[in-house]
Amino acid sequence: PFAALTGYDEAVIETARLTDSKLELDEYTKEELNRKLNFLRENIDNLSETSITYFVPDKKKAGGKYVTKKGYIKKIREFESDVVFDDDTEVLIDDILYIESSLFVEIE
Repeated sequence: PFAALTGYDEAVIETARLTDSKLELDEYTKEELNRKLNFLRENIDNLSETSITYFVPDKKKAGGKYVTKKGYIKKIREFESDVVFDDDTEVLIDDILYIESSLFVEIE
């Protein structure tokens, strides 16, 4: 009988869909991310492929999910507080959880 209600099935599926909470980073992790971002900024012309894991807020409900973007960084904008990949994907610095690059072997 509930199937006759328009949108009922979609509402049930949406309610059941799980989202993650954004993690609060400790000071050590924030410092490490800042160090890596500064290194990337200083070496922007010599970058290899970089992988960034970041939080994407859900558009319909509280929470979101963590995704990983791999590619080449085109620029790191301080004023906008984001990282821009060569395909124009923009990642807010405050949403970054983890950064990985083969260049970090030199600084670790």
